[in-house]
Amino acid sequence: MQLHTIDTGFFKLDGGAMFGVVPKTIWQNLNPPDANNMCTWAMRCLLVETGNRLILIDNGIGNKQSEKFFSHYYLHGDASLQGSLHKVGLNFNDITDAFLTHLHFDHCGGGVVRTGEGKLQPTFPNATYWTNEAHWQWAIQPNAREKASFLSENLLPMQESGQLKMVQLPQQTTDSQLLVVPFAEGVELVAVDGHTEKQMLPLISFKGRKVLFCGDLLPSAGHIPLPYVMAYDVRPLLTLQEKEQVLNRALAENWVLFFEHDPVHECCTLQQTDKGIRPKDFFRLSELSA
Repeated sequence: MQLHTIDTGFFKLDGGAMFGVVPKTIWQNLNPPDANNMCTWAMRCLLVETGNRLILIDNGIGNKQSEKFFSHYYLHGDASLQGSLHKVGLNFNDITDAFLTHLHFDHCGGGVVRTGEGKLQPTFPNATYWTNEAHWQWAIQPNAREKASFLSENLLPMQESGQLKMVQLPQQTTDSQLLVVPFAEGVELVAVDGHTEKQMLPLISFKGRKVLFCGDLLPSAGHIPLPYVMAYDVRPLLTLQEKEQVLNRALAENWVLFFEHDPVHECCTLQQTDKGIRPKDFFRLSELSA
């Protein structure tokens, strides 16, 4: 197995929305805001080479939306999905699996492109696109709170192409344990419901370690303290419980956390402190891969 960080650039989101009930006087030390209270966040994806599969986990925001849409998010940085794949010797045709943690626009927008004729089509012509039935229904019939995050132009072309498949998730039988299901060789999925319905976080066995792609359960290292829950989450108290379960297990088993949105830190390990579980060592994924 090989793992590659796939950077797709940065965008900005409101700092208060990203840190929820935590006061600005505290969170501004973690991610300093601009004059409009906007903070920079990464859109960092992960490529997993395992067996004969090239699994791309999430794919960023894409570039097909209107200028007005993008004006709200201040895209910046030199990295792109295509450029980052090229750096590891790959192109869109090589991807066998486009795995989607969930279908918010900053996680799946790069999976559909608009052609010169204005047609929408999957970015990865040879890939299977993966979500799950519960989250798919949640996304195509969105609640008012999340409606702005689920864009039909990101979703329907995956289905219309025939490339969309559903991960089969078993019925959750207890709230006391994480729902973990197999996906591919060396890749399991942790299903969580606090941020949105049935978000799926890949848990990857790599060089004797477990690497958790944290998605929007833990968008950044700054979200490790339990009360630091995004205002975007539809079930914040459930996020609190899921974070505690994940962090306790990650600490006990010495997992590596891989952050999708942290603008500075790619990965960290954890330690127990008198204030609770906190980051221990920060490093780049390439250091783990070396």
